[in-house]
Amino acid sequence: MKTDIVKTMSSQNAFDGQPAHLVELTNQAGMRVVLMDIGATWLSCRLPLASGELREVLLGMGTMEDFMRQTSYMGVTVGRYANRIANGFFSIKDRQYHVSTNQAGNCLHGGRLGLDKRRWQIAEQSQYHVVFSTVSHDGDQGFPGELSIQVTYTLTEHHGVTISYEATTTHATPCNLTNHAYFNLLGANSEADCHQHWLKVAANQYLPTTDKGIPFGELMDVTGSSFDFRDGKVIAKDWMVDQQQRMAKGYDHSFLFSADREVYLPVAEVVSPDNKVRMNVITNKPAMQLYTGNWLAGTPKREGGEYRDFSGLALETQFLPDSPNHPEWPQPDCILHPKQTYHYFTTYQFEC
Repeated sequence: MKTDIVKTMSSQNAFDGQPAHLVELTNQAGMRVVLMDIGATWLSCRLPLASGELREVLLGMGTMEDFMRQTSYMGVTVGRYANRIANGFFSIKDRQYHVSTNQAGNCLHGGRLGLDKRRWQIAEQSQYHVVFSTVSHDGDQGFPGELSIQVTYTLTEHHGVTISYEATTTHATPCNLTNHAYFNLLGANSEADCHQHWLKVAANQYLPTTDKGIPFGELMDVTGSSFDFRDGKVIAKDWMVDQQQRMAKGYDHSFLFSADREVYLPVAEVVSPDNKVRMNVITNKPAMQLYTGNWLAGTPKREGGEYRDFSGLALETQFLPDSPNHPEWPQPDCILHPKQTYHYFTTYQFEC
């Protein structure tokens, strides 16, 4: 990677008039991960390949100016509620709340000024980990309760990046935190898109949505559909063969995992087209949004120029979209209550 983002991302001030603070994690094998306090963002992930190549597999920007103008949520921590809440409305104990709407009349990724658009505190750091923390005040974007959050990134000697989320609240509130990293295992600067990546998803059900990404019906069995990734296939294999994909311009859908699964086994596996990089996704979250970067065109690239649509794919572990309005879905309650602790993790485990 030519751009030294530790320098370039901090050479311009962020939205609050101060430069960003960046942290680089390294392991003994030479893997390097860069993180930033603005948005508790995962900026870079470079893998040491057997050939000697140090491959950047994470899409991203090289300057703060580009970061602040991009609208793709690239690498950021999103919340309070990742994904969408229909019309920005939900009720808790018969009290209705209306939260910030910022996409097609719906609340996306926490609203207009979500967690991705603020400076987090660096509570702790070492060569192998960093802890970001923030407090979302009562009424922030319309959400009830003061939400105290910690996000910990840990790099292992075995090329794993674990993201751990903890949160507590003073009043019952929806809580659904995730990271919005985009991966291209051929390399972030490769001209190839994500279509030739091989993907496996250990899920029997997916959630159909409207053209605005809002669930409109029941969970569907993946059998016989383009959403069946249980045995693994190249993403291009069933590309755009059904109305659900055509409405979303690709995959932008959630998959629900089995409630009785072993949470330390992978729920997803991705392999680069050149077979040099494999990534397993391990999580205790109940679902995962597969997004194939359908609207990435125009997003600034780290090395200059712009990404194209489908330049990378996101695997966002989370609750199902619009869960506050669907308590009947077979997953844990997405409402966090006082005296409870929201505690989830996701590991992106690389082999190269």
